Amino acid sequence: AFVGLCGAFRRFVVRTVKIRRIHERVWTHRIRTSGREASFIMAVTPLSYLMYKSVTHFPAVSALYKAEEVLEQADYLYSCGDTQKLHQLLVQYKDSDDAEFLWRLARAARDLSLLASISAHEKKRLTYEAFDFAKKALEKNEASFAAHKWFAICLSDIGDYEGVKVKIGNSYIIRDHLKRAVELNPKDATSIHILGYWCFAFAELPWYQRKVAAVIFASPPTATYEEALEFFLKAEEVDPNFYSKNLLMLGKTYMMLRDDERAATWLRKVCDFPTLTEEDKQVHKEALDLLKKLKG
Repeated sequence: AFVGLCGAFRRFVVRTVKIRRIHERVWTHRIRTSGREASFIMAVTPLSYLMYKSVTHFPAVSALYKAEEVLEQADYLYSCGDTQKLHQLLVQYKDSDDAEFLWRLARAARDLSLLASISAHEKKRLTYEAFDFAKKALEKNEASFAAHKWFAICLSDIGDYEGVKVKIGNSYIIRDHLKRAVELNPKDATSIHILGYWCFAFAELPWYQRKVAAVIFASPPTATYEEALEFFLKAEEVDPNFYSKNLLMLGKTYMMLRDDERAATWLRKVCDFPTLTEEDKQVHKEALDLLKKLKG
């Protein structure tokens, strides 16, 4: 279960970025990415779109923009799912002392490592690179909620290369940074969701992994399904219908609590959720399988 938690962190990619600015217009623009055409509704300024077009054709020009404009440009690219262009843009600022650049670079490096075209060797390099940027971001600005969140996620990722003992050993650190992220930004649904997943994983931790945890800690990490449920519900309250996996986890948690009626309600919501990504498709299939079990 704990290994599954780390896998979830690895797969966990926030699919939408909401750029909130006063007096901004909402544009709908169809963008072709990764050979597929997807529709995005996002809050952007006309300047954002022009900067996106410029970086698409002339990435080096981005160095001329002021920091705030580059960050807006980076957020636009992220919301479009243009991972490679985003990394090309931000890597120019790898020596920056600004946490806003560094945590975005950590996220971009991590997202790049998840692409199917990336080799195993390059994936590992990018995973550690992402962690280094996240760590530096945190050192530069301890008050950045995003730096705490991505430090936690990237720390979990490197555990995939260092074994179960290291993963479990880092579990308290991961939890504490996620909690700090939520304290700094109570409206960040993704951090709240991951905290819920952390609780769910430890609530169902197999006995042999509990033994490993007991060796590492005097008081091994523990959690309950009730705690996990509280986080998943809170994430949904903060940003309704923001992530298919959160809906699925609500269904699974209610199943573990023997509340089949509520479990079915949330699992049906998964089935109604738009399947825009490969993860959405997998989540949709799992929800259908669980609904069949409930009916059986």
